[in-house]
Amino acid sequence: MTLPPVIVNDTTLRDGEQTAGVAFRLDEKLAIASALDQAGVPEMEVGVPAMGDDECASIRAVARLGLNARLIAWCRMRDDDLAAAMTCGLDMVNLSIPVSDQQLMKKLGRDRQWALSHMSDMVCRARDHGLEVAVGGEDSSRADTGFLIDVIGICAEAGARRFRFADTLGIMDPFGTHDLFRTLRASTDIELEMHAHDDLGLATANSLAAVKGGATHVSTTVNGLGERAGNAPLEEVVVALAHLYGRETGVAKTSLAKVSQLVANASGRPIPVNKSIVGDGIFTHESGIHVSGLLRDRRNYEALDPVELGRNHTVVLGKHSGVTSVLHACNELGLAPTAPQARAMLARVRALACETKRSPSPDDLRRFLAEAPAN
Repeated sequence: MTLPPVIVNDTTLRDGEQTAGVAFRLDEKLAIASALDQAGVPEMEVGVPAMGDDECASIRAVARLGLNARLIAWCRMRDDDLAAAMTCGLDMVNLSIPVSDQQLMKKLGRDRQWALSHMSDMVCRARDHGLEVAVGGEDSSRADTGFLIDVIGICAEAGARRFRFADTLGIMDPFGTHDLFRTLRASTDIELEMHAHDDLGLATANSLAAVKGGATHVSTTVNGLGERAGNAPLEEVVVALAHLYGRETGVAKTSLAKVSQLVANASGRPIPVNKSIVGDGIFTHESGIHVSGLLRDRRNYEALDPVELGRNHTVVLGKHSGVTSVLHACNELGLAPTAPQARAMLARVRALACETKRSPSPDDLRRFLAEAPAN
């Protein structure tokens, strides 16, 4: 049976830009939106109209690109936010409101009954203006489950197409997330979206668990940008869904590294060398045992085929290399050391790595070979 695709709603241009210290110029926003669209991302949250005229102008500029992706404006559930959104030329809004007792009472000074009534009114107003509506449940992970079901029911009745479950503080675990989404899915037929934060390092895991429990949509950001510890990274969610569950998203995996680097440059947040999926070092091997096994059969140490991501395996020499690695590196340079020469070269490679914290260059290897005894 072919499973339906999971819809990615990327919020790099909204929640990603809310990363402390990150601010995208208009040309950077347009480049990121275009790159995401070319990669096949089907939905994007592109800004917060309530931020003012400049933000609205940038949203309209993205809209004028004529992208294939559905573009969404993020709003608080307020009349003035909705009015600002209607000037931006989009056909969908995310109307956000707290749904936990903590935030309803301590942030808004309101109760559950007010929230339900207000949600119904605001969704109806947005629908009357011809807008598609997702209701964003801020702090859903601390909300009462029964109340969440009431919220979803009221919103669906008012015409909302989607409920976004926000783990605003990043406090959930995958097991609880799965069970809760199964409960929510059993209560409604509307779209359910998971918006996970990474405070405990579980945003990707919680996003996958939500899908297993019945979520139709997943909120992501490129490189996991976002408030505090960030959001579920687009690249991790896309690849993990496909590899673990056979759930495709329509996002081209070979485009992920390019999009990642574009956002890293625009955000001023470099990609860690060991960052899963897009890091420079994830297909780089030094350990002698691993390299020897990899050269015999890639499947020995290959969880992901780098070709699938537009990448290649790279063998580097260092402190943990073995003779097989030295012979492989020499063969790549057209060099043919004897076994004793390779062993002598390995000693030089290890010493260089310890002293300089770098791998030997091709010129280093040629020199080591020239200085190595033939037998």
